[in-house]
Parts: sequence; C-alpha cells; structure tokens
Amino acid sequence: MRFSVGVLGLSALLVAGCAAAGGTGGGSDAAAAAAVTRAAEKAEEGVSLRYRMTGRTPEEGRIEAEAAIGVAPPVMSLKSTVLGGPERGTGEFRLVGGVLYVGSDEAGQDGKHWIKFGAPGSSDTPSGIKVDTGAMVDRVRDNPSHEGGFLASADDLRKAGSGTVDGVRTTHYTGTATVDDIRASYKDEDAGVRQRTEKSLAQYEKQGVDELTMDLWVDAQDRTRRLRVQGFGRHGELDLTITFLDFGKPVTVRAPPASDTLDMAEELRKAQD
Repeated sequence: MRFSVGVLGLSALLVAGCAAAGGTGGGSDAAAAAAVTRAAEKAEEGVSLRYRMTGRTPEEGRIEAEAAIGVAPPVMSLKSTVLGGPERGTGEFRLVGGVLYVGSDEAGQDGKHWIKFGAPGSSDTPSGIKVDTGAMVDRVRDNPSHEGGFLASADDLRKAGSGTVDGVRTTHYTGTATVDDIRASYKDEDAGVRQRTEKSLAQYEKQGVDELTMDLWVDAQDRTRRLRVQGFGRHGELDLTITFLDFGKPVTVRAPPASDTLDMAEELRKAQD
C-alpha cells in the first residue's frame, strides 16, 4: 500500500509542542510575554478540541489539514492533504480504542485504503521494517497550541492589536525568534519539557528553517484561537496557520471499515507461518 510520507509527516509539523514558555527575550514586552506564557500553560489542560491548518511548507508546497482530538475517551483524527507536486494526495491518522490506523486516498495493491497497526508502539511489518507508531501518535494527539509558547523567546515580542477569529474576540501578539534562541530558553526546564521542545524544533530544522516569525491570537480565557508560523527553509517558504474551532465539545472518531483495512498484525502472522 502506498502512503505519502509528505502528507502524513507534514501533518505533525506543528503538533510536537512544548509544555510552557521557557523564558523571554531581553527586549520583549513584559505584559505580552506574560500573556503568551498564560496561553502556553492553558494549552496543557486536557480538553477535547478541533482545529484546521492551512498554508505551505518548503518541501511539500500548499497543504491543508483538519483534526479532532478527544480526551474522554482518548480518540484522534488527523486528515491532511498536499495540494500539489509529487506528494500530492490525502492521508489520515485515526486513534480509536487504543488502536492506530493510517489511511490514504490511494488504495494499495490489495485494494484497501487503511492499515491497522494495533496499539501504539514499535511494530514489525511483514517485510521486516520497524514502525514506531508510538512516536506518530505522540506527535498528532497533543494540542498544537503548545507551540505558541515559542513566541516568549522573541526579543521583539509585542502586542499587535486585537481582532476576531471565527466570531471570538482575541488579542494578537507577534515576534521573531531563532531556533537556537528557542532552544536556549528551555535549557533550565525539566527533561520532559526539553525533550518535547527538541522534537518540535527538529521538525523545523528538518525543513531547513532556522528562524520563526510567530503570530498568536488569544481569547479572554487565555486560549489560543489562532497560531501562524512563518520562515524560510532550504526549498522555499514556510507559512502555516492553525485555527482552533472549539474546545471541550464531544469528539467522535470511528474505526475505518474492516473490509477496507489491512491488519498489520494479521499480515505478520501470515508471514511468519
């Protein structure tokens, strides 16, 4: 079965996240830095949410995605589309009942569109390839507004005004920070926070992006309503915007039809037999 690495890998670019703002640049606005920190802390709350992502990346070009994450029970759906180029196509992750499914709009040789990997963790495929589905799940089930905390590392952080995002009044903050500055601002955080930050920064470095311009729109409850990240990589422009559609509402995600799903565990048993 063919799956577009670009489609599925790109979906996770903004969702590795960090736990909270690790510090502020020396010349940043103190009130703005405090507001950004509160928003990053708010992102740590376990709450169901939906969001959409649009924009472009240096390697894949124009993309769009939508996601739903539920916490009770834990479920997740992340569907993303690369709109042009050799990686053009749509892919989707679903986490249902502790089982990870990976799908594509293009069927494999068996005529099926989905692969069932089982519970997140390290899996073998019939061809002997190791698949770390646990890492995939970790990167797609977190609240992507965590990454707004990176803005607190910007020396030029400031309030840029106010605006309305999907009918909700928000305050707009903006600033620019290098990947090295962001990394340095987290050096005194605990190991778990540093590890999550590294995973997120590695996604940008993989794209060749070493400086990020960030815009954050925060509502009166300190929730991130929109996050825009811009930069330039080896192959062009990075410009991604995530808009959060709702918080705290029930999320339902269903497993794909069994008739359209290749069970990797079953295939492995067949290969062993």
